Amino acid sequence: MILENIKILICDDNHDNLDTVAFILEHEGYCVSKETDSTNLIKKITDKNPDILIVDIWMPKITGDEIIRMIRADSEFKELPIIAYSARYDIEKVAIEAGADDYVSKPFDISHLIGAINRVLKVVRF
Repeated sequence: MILENIKILICDDNHDNLDTVAFILEHEGYCVSKETDSTNLIKKITDKNPDILIVDIWMPKITGDEIIRMIRADSEFKELPIIAYSARYDIEKVAIEAGADDYVSKPFDISHLIGAINRVLKVVRF
């Protein structure tokens, strides 16, 4: 598996978090796209065709768990691997109930996020 071929789309309304996570994942060798506005996410998924979506749960307009439910209900994208992250105390419950494949609690060590990515990649088997 060549990491440069793995496309990850990150959606987070916090620019600092988004830029930091994107920078680290790019440094790890992934091809990363970013989105700060959850209302644009479905279009961005269509345009970028990511292999993995990483989405913050706490976002304005459309929350991350609502986005996950929308994706799971869409026949075109329902198989897209999704990793949710949040500082919510109940991130595990919210993420799993919404249909995320994995989750990471914020603040997190980057190794936890890389671990979640590796777990969903094993299931997808590129």
